Amino acid sequence: MEINITESANKWFHEEMDLEEGDGIRFLGKLYGKTEVHDNFSVGLRIDEPQDVLAEKKINGITYFIEKMDDWFFSGYDFEVDYDEETEDIKYKFIKQ
Repeated sequence: MEINITESANKWFHEEMDLEEGDGIRFLGKLYGKTEVHDNFSVGLRIDEPQDVLAEKKINGITYFIEKMDDWFFSGYDFEVDYDEETEDIKYKFIKQ
């Protein structure tokens, strides 16, 4: 699996989460909500340090990653994070492998 973070999404994270070089953003599955491929689950995120990494992408000193314990949520997909100008928020896309 791959994580892809667009330039506009990376900019959003820096501005909205006040990130500094060396910070990490973890993506995980969380109960409640919905994604394009999951019912009753949505994507959560938090500032965290990588421990047991399934996939990661480093951009300008920031590590975006998914832990192996969240493989159940991301398995079979590449994961893309983009910025949506209409909602002024990030959006997620699951791309079947």
